[in-house]
Amino acid sequence: MLTLDKVYKASHVLKEVIRETDLIKAPKINPEAEVYLKTENLQVTGSFKVRGAYFKISQLSEEEREKGVIACSAGNHAQGVALAAARAGIKSLICLPDGAPISKVEATKSYGAEVCMVEGVYDDAYAKALQLRDEKGYTFIHPFDDEDVIAGQGTIGLEVLEQLPELDAVVVPVGGGGLISGVAYTIKQLNPKIKVYGVQAAGAPSMVNSVRDGKIERLDNVSTIADGIKVKEPGQITFDICSNYVDEVVTVSDDEIAAAILALIEQQKLISEGAGAVSVAAVMFNKIPVKGKKVVCLVSGGNIDVTILSRVIHRGLVKSGRTALLNIELVDKPGQLVGVSKIIADLGGNVIGVHHEHVGNADINGCFLRIEMETRNFEHLNQIRNALTNAGFKIVD
Repeated sequence: MLTLDKVYKASHVLKEVIRETDLIKAPKINPEAEVYLKTENLQVTGSFKVRGAYFKISQLSEEEREKGVIACSAGNHAQGVALAAARAGIKSLICLPDGAPISKVEATKSYGAEVCMVEGVYDDAYAKALQLRDEKGYTFIHPFDDEDVIAGQGTIGLEVLEQLPELDAVVVPVGGGGLISGVAYTIKQLNPKIKVYGVQAAGAPSMVNSVRDGKIERLDNVSTIADGIKVKEPGQITFDICSNYVDEVVTVSDDEIAAAILALIEQQKLISEGAGAVSVAAVMFNKIPVKGKKVVCLVSGGNIDVTILSRVIHRGLVKSGRTALLNIELVDKPGQLVGVSKIIADLGGNVIGVHHEHVGNADINGCFLRIEMETRNFEHLNQIRNALTNAGFKIVD
């Protein structure tokens, strides 16, 4: 049984290993709301997952400890289990999907765990972990569908209420549902008036679909840059808690997630992984009613692979109108490129790439000019587009 007493017990146990992460104000995320960020991306191991994993392992019997523990993870739970097991002096084996970021795989190994790479996604790693548990007798540490794990994650709810007692809403990333189950249960027990919103990636809406239809549903496939919440099916315990305590679960697109990662970097000097940024994306793009409210976005993790960070930033720049590609159909005569460049420069745009070609559907005396440029926002981009059009240039989308 999940109880408030268990959450308080977890809070006491965790004091020896975790840090109480800061709650920081983020006024630019959504100017119509009073937005705060709960910075679990700065937690030990770079994610909230260590809370649930450590508390769960602390509650194991001597017999269970002797068997060693096994877990499955997209990366963050793996690191939490590895650290907790190392602290407890017990063996850990982690099954990771082969698509997990290299940084998470290496970090898991660095905490002392043995790693087993599994072809597929999280759910495939889960099946392999259960198989090995049955074969070898390991104690399985579930990443979300376990009441001790959920109680550990619920300690975030206690911290948020202590840091901002007058909050109106909290926004939480959702994969399998362990984090939001702990946070929602804890907050609703202590103050039922506070709204709890969940956010999933549009490419992995397992909890959204399940809550909407009133029964657990499994997705055939999942696809998102938010690897930490790329889960095909929620847990039974987490589904029940979400159904009872969560006000709404919404989705955000990969482009919106990328824009949120970029906003956190530029505005708050914070690095978030895709899964950690979905809460911020939901508030940035008004997926939930936050106008005039005190809102806490839970930034659940910061373990993004630096090799994909540049691609994510580029998508974020496009989504926020900071970089754009214009295709302009021109008459092939001297001075055309100068005319286009002058308009862009006079309006403060910065050209970073030019490609000039005579192929395509242009008139025999025509050509195409492809310009990549940096702009301030969509308003600035539209100002440049309108100026080019008014000068007689034809923009081809």
